[in-house]
Formats: sequence, structure tokens, C-alpha cells
Amino acid sequence: MAPRTDEESRWFWEACARQEFVLQHCVACGVIRFHPRTLCPACLSAETAFVRASGRGEVYTFTVTWQNQSPAWRERLPYVLAWVQLEEGPLVLSNVVDCKPEAVCIGLKVEVVFEDAGEGLAVPRFKPFEGA
Repeated sequence: MAPRTDEESRWFWEACARQEFVLQHCVACGVIRFHPRTLCPACLSAETAFVRASGRGEVYTFTVTWQNQSPAWRERLPYVLAWVQLEEGPLVLSNVVDCKPEAVCIGLKVEVVFEDAGEGLAVPRFKPFEGA
């Protein structure tokens, strides 16, 4: 299931395909932001630089989904959907993978992994961080 790309997000998805987790950095005010957008939500500047993120963070909050009738997700049940607080500051909504749902908890240290999404794209997911 490939993500939908547009002019605002194309750079992000291209970085993910290279196995790089990249964030936007506002040149004008210094805010590091996620999700991809043209204007800084803090100061409305369009002056943007891209920074390679560590890809590490911790689970801020999460839910476990046990039922989903969507064919794209039915085979993944149960799955964890989590807000991950990155070391750089922004929150990212993604899945926690490579562990049992009951092992996920608030504060769990995680790191990014990339899942092939076809069409030359990859989706960032997070797994427990072994170096924690």
C-alpha cells in the first residue's frame, strides 16, 4: 500500500525510499516540524531546510487495533498505532512493529525502520530500540 505523494511531501517519501528519516527545519524561526508542509506552522515562513533525523524516540501514546475490515490492514491484525515523540521534538503517527502489542508501553524507546510500500516508496515504522 503506497502512500499518496504530492509536492509538499514528495521530498519526504523520496528520503524514506533511501532509508533516511528527514524532517523540515524552519530557517526563519528554527522550528523542526513534521508532517511535511510548505509553510512553517509557527511563523508561516516558506524558508525550509531539510535535516536528517536520528530516527529515535519514544512512544508518547498508543492504541492496539484488534479488528479492521479494510483488506489492506486485516492481515496485520493486531497492530499498534502510536504517536512517537522524536528526539528532535516532533510527534509522528506510525505503527510499532517487530514486537508483541502487549510489549508496547508509554515511554518505550523506539527507532525507525522502513517498510517497502511498492512503487519505489517506503513507509517509516518504529520498532523497539535495542540500544536503550
